[in-house]
Amino acid sequence: DEYDRSFLKLSPDIAVITALDADHLDIYGDEKSMQDAFIAFGNKVKPQGLLVSKLGLQRIKEIPLKNKLTYSLQNETANVFAKNIRLEQGGYSFEVQVKGKTLSPVQLKIGGMHNVENCLVAITVATELQISDEKITEAIAAFKGVKRRFEYILPPQPHVKGGFVQAVLVDDYAHHPEELKALLQSVKSLFSGRRVTIIFQPHLFSRTRDFADGFASALSLADRVLLLPVYPAREIPIPGVSSHLIFEKIDRSEKLELDKEALLKWMKEHAKHLDREFGEVMVMAGAGDIDALVEPVKQILENAF
Repeated sequence: DEYDRSFLKLSPDIAVITALDADHLDIYGDEKSMQDAFIAFGNKVKPQGLLVSKLGLQRIKEIPLKNKLTYSLQNETANVFAKNIRLEQGGYSFEVQVKGKTLSPVQLKIGGMHNVENCLVAITVATELQISDEKITEAIAAFKGVKRRFEYILPPQPHVKGGFVQAVLVDDYAHHPEELKALLQSVKSLFSGRRVTIIFQPHLFSRTRDFADGFASALSLADRVLLLPVYPAREIPIPGVSSHLIFEKIDRSEKLELDKEALLKWMKEHAKHLDREFGEVMVMAGAGDIDALVEPVKQILENAF
């Protein structure tokens, strides 16, 4: 975990660096110091080991390790990339170009283009470990996802119920602007034409202060934003810092600041007016205790049909 620098205690045979976006500035102070820690982590890979990194991370060149591979969603200048990505029932089917060979078909039955990227990383590592193509594709097809990582609480249904399209409910741990952006871009892509509501609980006062603009920009990708109070976790309140810092910057006319009780009350009322012709998508996101609201929200949506 990069949060407390504990990843610097490792000396891996294979390491992966997926991003160098600024985060945990309460620990590191600034973006450069955080990135310095990642470079130190990369330099702890064993001399005959492998470092896999996302294409475009400029500072990776500071790691002199001989064996390095890059991956990208679809940029063919990377060592590993996906081709012919197709949407299938809330998931994806695609081909993977990895170390000069093509792996096909790969079927990932969870949502999120960022999860396709994560899949590329897993395939790269598995290939390095000389796991067979057949075992790799079988394992990915059987993978049901990780709790709170684009987790379908109410999955998309292939058929309408009583002539109505049921609501989709997604729960995700996203608590950084780039994570939220990837989450909402994936939802909008998977469910084009459906109205998307994001219910977000900011995590940490310091993160809210440092990334208010980024959070607002990401949340503005949704059609409707419901913003909960900041979850403090390990912090004491910072004067002048609240969810309202984000709220006032969100570029959406449909936005509300609600506490948990008010959110459930709003959901019960909104459930009476769900778009049953095209279906709605509700996304719950945050690293605090918002997960305690997932089951009540699910029950409200289920009872609407």
